[in-house]
Amino acid sequence: MSSSFEIREITFGEFLITNDEKKMDLSSIHDFLSKHSGWSDNIPLEIVRKSIENSLNFGLFHKDIQIGYARVISDFSTIAYLGDVYILEDYRKNGLSKKMMDTILEHPNLQGLRRWILLTSSANWLYEKYGFTNLQNPQIYMEKYVPYIYENK
Repeated sequence: MSSSFEIREITFGEFLITNDEKKMDLSSIHDFLSKHSGWSDNIPLEIVRKSIENSLNFGLFHKDIQIGYARVISDFSTIAYLGDVYILEDYRKNGLSKKMMDTILEHPNLQGLRRWILLTSSANWLYEKYGFTNLQNPQIYMEKYVPYIYENK
């Protein structure tokens, strides 16, 4: 899907952030999401592959090894959902999450949106720096949530 979007690559030191879907390391992303994320434990490889195919993806690489990832689901006109954001533990606390967020929010296909949404239980401090807040009107939001969907697959 990302082939219809402008591919942007930002290099800084030994690091690269890209939204080129062809450069995403599916096995690395699947390993983190299925075993280490806490939000998508046991997610099947094929579901991760499908989610990548249907999202605007951002990969963070150190010397050609994928160490971070995020994806955006959007209509590219009014709303975007930011999800599956991670940086491997050994690379945290080096300003990489800020660089990744800057790259995502500055992407040309994600400008002028009325609403961004995300779910987090551990990185409020990061997202607050970018204007994310707790829901102003939580009573108008609804969800259908199946928390353990991947356990029986």
